[in-house]
Amino acid sequence: MASKAKSDVKVLKGQEAEERVLEYIKRMNRPFGAVDVSANLKGAVPKTATQKILLALADKGQVTQKLYGKTTFFVANQNNIDTMPSEKLAALELESKTVEEDNKALVAEVRTLSAGTSLVSAEELEQLDTDWSKWRGEWAKRKKIFLTLWSLVSDNLTPQDAKDLAEDLGIEYDTPEHATLERSPLCSLPLKGRKK
Repeated sequence: MASKAKSDVKVLKGQEAEERVLEYIKRMNRPFGAVDVSANLKGAVPKTATQKILLALADKGQVTQKLYGKTTFFVANQNNIDTMPSEKLAALELESKTVEEDNKALVAEVRTLSAGTSLVSAEELEQLDTDWSKWRGEWAKRKKIFLTLWSLVSDNLTPQDAKDLAEDLGIEYDTPEHATLERSPLCSLPLKGRKK
């Protein structure tokens, strides 16, 4: 048969236990039964001691005791809770309004983006297509001229000399990524207004 694991929680007694229970009730600021307080303190204060402590705190006026049927609930005395200064409260309300306005603006932006509406007008898109076709055509023309000239220059050179000359002149060939892009559907579209 398995033995019970020992608890590492230090059991509080006397004034320490009373302070711990009162601190917990004030921090949570909501009604609790004695069993709940003991369980939430993870056994630091035994159930019977918790009940006695809560009754003593109620007699002192530090907590309020409410009886509902057979169940007794305890809550921190609301008269003992510090109130917030009106200046800080006004500052927090102003901050809350600012955050709400920012939130409304962001929600509107999210709706616009989620709706799938085009953020680029048809005219802008047409202009981009025109510019793309123009500059891609220019690039293709210049690449063809370069390759023709380079083949004329490098015909009489050994492959190593041609490679050295290209390196000395700072000539950069297309990388594999560029070659892949050139074969992609983006570049295989017919060029508008291309002169032959």
